[in-house]
Amino acid sequence: MLSADIQVVLPEIVLAVYAMIALLGAVYTSKDGMASILVWATSAVMVLLALWVGTDSGTQVAFGGMFVDDGFARFAKVMILLSAAAVLLMSEGYMLRHGLLRFEYPLLVALATVGMMVMVSAGDLMALYMGLELQSLALYVVASLRRDSQKSTEAGLKYFVLGALSSGLLLYGASLTYGFAGTTLFSGIVEATSDKPSLGLLFGLVFLLAGFAFKVSAAPFHMWTPDVYEGSPTPVTAFFATAPKVAAMALFARVVFDAFGGIVGDWQQIVAFLSVISMFLGAVAAIGQTNIKRLMAYSSIAHMGFALMGLASGTAFGVQAMLIYMAIYVTMNIGTFAFIMSMEKDGRVVTDIASLNMYSKREPLKAGAMLFLLFSLAGVPPFLGFFGKLYVLRAAYEGGLAWLAIAGVVASVIGAFYYLRIVYFMYFGEEREALDPGMSPVLWGFLMASAAIMLGGVVNMFGIEPMAAFAAAALVN
Repeated sequence: MLSADIQVVLPEIVLAVYAMIALLGAVYTSKDGMASILVWATSAVMVLLALWVGTDSGTQVAFGGMFVDDGFARFAKVMILLSAAAVLLMSEGYMLRHGLLRFEYPLLVALATVGMMVMVSAGDLMALYMGLELQSLALYVVASLRRDSQKSTEAGLKYFVLGALSSGLLLYGASLTYGFAGTTLFSGIVEATSDKPSLGLLFGLVFLLAGFAFKVSAAPFHMWTPDVYEGSPTPVTAFFATAPKVAAMALFARVVFDAFGGIVGDWQQIVAFLSVISMFLGAVAAIGQTNIKRLMAYSSIAHMGFALMGLASGTAFGVQAMLIYMAIYVTMNIGTFAFIMSMEKDGRVVTDIASLNMYSKREPLKAGAMLFLLFSLAGVPPFLGFFGKLYVLRAAYEGGLAWLAIAGVVASVIGAFYYLRIVYFMYFGEEREALDPGMSPVLWGFLMASAAIMLGGVVNMFGIEPMAAFAAAALVN
């Protein structure tokens, strides 16, 4: 029995054991001298695990239903593993250049990734919380990795304090749910909600959703996002903007459909509210930002609003739309942060968007790639970002939420302004002191690949659509 359970959770065990062995190996050898090797080794392990997870099929359950390995979990895990590996590879040169590359960094990212993999496969409130806290504790540390920086320390502390608050909300919701459902298993909770659910169970649902909203940085639980994005080292910000968002959104979907799938009408209105508030707050608040990392923080809040729109529909197509949107969002962000990591002047990090004035004149190819990514983030056709938004808007409309789809279109138009402002600076701004030329081959590769995907993916989305449909069907049955 135990051997069958271990077989199901083997990818998570492999990554956790690798992280612990690598940690001991680094401590007893050259410590930070091993950092570069560990970055590449950790990325390689993650890519191999993604290939392994992606080739599995069927649905398997372990530990009495506490851990679920189905098509939905595997789709999310592949996204998490590949995006974490990509960010690690992009960050190596940057961290080395700025004296931040410590051996703990790739291992903390690996342990956070283990937590994310447990989150998306959770079939029980206890397993859910264990995965969530493993992810969060590792992320609190990497946020404050730049020990000599007041901003980085502040970012880590803010993330920790507000994360602890959100964990408290989530635990309170879990305890209420357990008290009124009599079980922590999702399969048991969904049975308890099959008749008219009690008021206590609904309160539990509300507190759980509030905790999840914090993790996806949805408004009005977004307050940590701009400061943490700005204060953290740029590669860490890139990580925050990719893999953890996928994990939190997948966990959100897992809980509302697996545990509360019988009362769609009750949670649908909450998710729709979070979606609208996030889209508009992200779009409006980003307009006044001059720091590109803070701008990307508000951008992520708005994008999470669009992803939540897919979930709010309460249908299998809505889950499919959300998964497609997240896959496109992660790809766009990897390319965008590859560009942001290259923004330096005399070896110092530059984050002011005005520094990009007439950038196209000096670096036409990089400016062109960034133009593709910004247009895609804004949802301008024919780029892939437009089709991502089209999917979630269609899901909302077909789910009977036409008003939400209309709100999404309005928010998208408002949000286009701050992306197009960067384009304006790059192509029409007043010329000023140039940023340092050049870019590391790794960053160059990710920027160009991401931009190419935004245009080339229009043909058939590289087969993501049927895979997302299969994953959604595995969750919503």
